Amino acid sequence: MNKKNQKNRLIIVSNRLPIVLSQTDTGQWDVKQGSGGLVTALAPVLRDRGGLWIGWPGTSELIEKQDLETMFEQTVKDFGYTFEPVFLPANLVNDYYLGFSNQVLWPLFHDLQSRCDFAPAYWDAYQAVNKIFARTIARNIKDDDDHIWVHDYHLMGVGQELRKIKTTAKIGYFLHIPFPSLDLFLKLPWRFHILESLLCYDMIGFQTQRDRRNFVQCVHAMLPDIKIRGKGRVLSTKVNDHTVRMGNFPISIDYNEFAQKAATKEVEKRLAEIKEAFQADQLILGVDRLDYSKGIPERLLAFRNALERYPELEKKITLFQIVVPSRQRIEQYDNLKNEIEQLVSEINGRFTRPGWVPIHYIYQSVDRTELLALYRAADIGLVTPLKDGMNLVAKEYCASHIDDNGVLILSEFAGAASQLHKHALLVNPYDIQAIADAIYYACRMGTKERKTRMKALRKIVKKSDIYWWVDEFLTAVFSHNLNTFRPMVDYIPSQDTVQE
Repeated sequence: MNKKNQKNRLIIVSNRLPIVLSQTDTGQWDVKQGSGGLVTALAPVLRDRGGLWIGWPGTSELIEKQDLETMFEQTVKDFGYTFEPVFLPANLVNDYYLGFSNQVLWPLFHDLQSRCDFAPAYWDAYQAVNKIFARTIARNIKDDDDHIWVHDYHLMGVGQELRKIKTTAKIGYFLHIPFPSLDLFLKLPWRFHILESLLCYDMIGFQTQRDRRNFVQCVHAMLPDIKIRGKGRVLSTKVNDHTVRMGNFPISIDYNEFAQKAATKEVEKRLAEIKEAFQADQLILGVDRLDYSKGIPERLLAFRNALERYPELEKKITLFQIVVPSRQRIEQYDNLKNEIEQLVSEINGRFTRPGWVPIHYIYQSVDRTELLALYRAADIGLVTPLKDGMNLVAKEYCASHIDDNGVLILSEFAGAASQLHKHALLVNPYDIQAIADAIYYACRMGTKERKTRMKALRKIVKKSDIYWWVDEFLTAVFSHNLNTFRPMVDYIPSQDTVQE
């Protein structure tokens, strides 16, 4: 990155702050570090560069300004960067977050339009919240040298709202989830509003070339007067004398942090305990947030299929499935939780033998030490979402495997497949039998092949880490040379991915 980019103050804007405010029984406010892929990805960047994070703190309750400043003063010392909370009325939170964001955009952008609820009130709340965010950002801009980086599907309209109030600072936007194909995007009643809002940014970033291509196709079909030029990874167009660029930038993790912490004594101790507890030859690990896009029921059915079709796996494999609670106020998620637990119970009831339980299921978050120990203990990482923008669990699993002895089974519909497809076992997450075959193949894989594959995977993740991602995105915002960025070609499935 050039010197100009290094001087820009970075303002991160996301739906949630990287902290969560909660009130104790005594009425005191408590501050805790947030969780999720975005926090994991950007926290080390802001610590390294300094800057400001703007977002909703997770509560609609009013807090005395002095109390808030006191809490944030201590938090800033711990985190190394500053915060600006956006307080939202409870009625808007429900319709904007639980409604439009997670019952319209999330399912539609994950190819699950049958789960959408296109209630007009949701759209009204979404617009209102984006306007509130824009006003908060505008109050915190010091000068035009500030770079504003807006994140994810919750805030697509922020750029347009900022332009309405004559903000001239550079505004970048990154979509962490997939962008749908034209036939799906056309289902959205507010499709033109969304496209026009996105074209108000200076840079629109996508996870993969496929996502960028889908967006360009939508622009061509719905706004034919807009001409997009460029042949590399970053394209550009002119909209009302405003240059918009769009590119694909696969998000990553802090590789060194995962690799170093995976080697600590605390993790080594917990690793030994886990290996002693599980006597099966092969430990398979699944780590997912509770969501229907993660393909957890399909994964469980595939595991059952493997036990049915390959009886020699009995007592030889154990699936350790972690499901992190999410969006507990949405009925569809409660139903999904019940479906998962019924499948786990059915499979364990059918296949359990003395001294061996085939599935160990945990419905809760786990701390970093426990997670790293499980990553290292897992002979096979099972990452099979039906659709995913990237999936950082796949990269965390690879970075944590410091002994290079592991196998990654990866959905070809995860964004991570665009980078990791050559060395992972790719599967169609809808193909139950193919996943079962991949499990069987991974269990029989020799040590030499395991290590060859894992070394290559870790090299890719290390080379394109979180700092590379930020540099690539911010450089693209300021670069005048579109040919600087080489095309990154996505994996396109052409044949069965698991072969002996």
